[in-house]
Amino acid sequence: MKIYISGISGTGMGPLALMAVNAGMEVVGSDLQEGAIYDELVKAGVKMKIGVQDGEFLRSELDAVDWFVYTSALPEDHVELSMAREAGIKCTKRDDFTAYLVEKLGLKMVAVAGTHGKTTTTAMIVWVCLKLGLPVSYIVGTTLGFAPSGAYRAGDKYFVYEADEYDRNFLKYHPWLAVIPSVSYDHPDIYPTRESYEEAFAQFKAQSEWVIENTASGIMDRNGKVGAYKPGDFALAGEARRIDAALAASAVQRMISQEDGTKYDGHDLVQVLNDFPGVGRRFEKLAEGLYTDYAHHPEEIVATIEMAREQAEIDGRKGLVIVYQPHQNARQIEVRDGYREAFVGADKIFWLPTYLVREPEDLEVLSPEELVSGLVNSGDAEPAALSRELALRLREYLDNRYLVLLMTAGPADAWMRRLAAGESVDTLGENHK
Repeated sequence: MKIYISGISGTGMGPLALMAVNAGMEVVGSDLQEGAIYDELVKAGVKMKIGVQDGEFLRSELDAVDWFVYTSALPEDHVELSMAREAGIKCTKRDDFTAYLVEKLGLKMVAVAGTHGKTTTTAMIVWVCLKLGLPVSYIVGTTLGFAPSGAYRAGDKYFVYEADEYDRNFLKYHPWLAVIPSVSYDHPDIYPTRESYEEAFAQFKAQSEWVIENTASGIMDRNGKVGAYKPGDFALAGEARRIDAALAASAVQRMISQEDGTKYDGHDLVQVLNDFPGVGRRFEKLAEGLYTDYAHHPEEIVATIEMAREQAEIDGRKGLVIVYQPHQNARQIEVRDGYREAFVGADKIFWLPTYLVREPEDLEVLSPEELVSGLVNSGDAEPAALSRELALRLREYLDNRYLVLLMTAGPADAWMRRLAAGESVDTLGENHK
């Protein structure tokens, strides 16, 4: 079977492409630019066209393509999607193709879903499984320093998957085990009310054979039974990361219970997870004292700041400086009140303009000044831009032994990586979103 993936090199589609290749399928695709998984795809021998998606590359492959898979970010009138439909090729988003792979390969799905925490929890499960030698394939929506972002081997029994609730992606699946770190209202462009968001998660749990979730009473299964591990068992920085570790260990314990248990005797899951190296853009260390994180929801921000303060104390740093780039104006309108106390604990906050994507045209864009004004610690915050001035000030904070943390789901991450690499402040001041 030959698969064409449009938007192939990003963290959403790239790992899926890697898994399909490992499953013996021919995979080709295109992308506007080299995404985070590009190098892994090149290493796997995937044929790609990077640049303008004008349909020419797809046309050259069209006769042999069996399935056109595309990212949710692709507009319905995109030239490649239109061409594939006109040619009568099966066209779906990634969820349908992922569900097909799981069924075709006879895998038990371990699906991690939640408003935040799902990437880290998924990666933790993968980390432990690889360390123990459990027969797992997986897809994680970020880069991993310890393994490819997606993999499958003949003989695997389990499929560990970061199941995204955006676009109701996760409702395509009927997992053997669902793991849920958190449920907080998000994606108002898909779920018009908090109730509709919570109903989707309730449906997801109902579709799953087993459930392990983080609740107000601790790590529980669907029947209210306490999980095999609790956050206090772990020595990782940040309560949120300790919760993720407890979920991951409890999930792996469930998997081990399906195997010949004696094979895994003597493995200390707590110690294995205490050695977890982290993943790309989830409190990822870019340089000494400089971190980047994907947090862009108030509850996620609170948890990440707590983690950062613990890390700053461990490292003997004076305090915490935050650079925050909000993501999507529609989300800002929905969560604005949630920011009120979210940044307490930060000594300084630089608030960037919102990264705009999928925006309704009738909504007024909230400015950094408007969003900052609602903070209880607004005196510690100021509007900022990705500029020479900001680069100079951040380097001064680093020199004075503050921990600097960027929180964004947008392009500010690339700018911060250039700062971490020592790029000139003059070039860092040129034309950025």
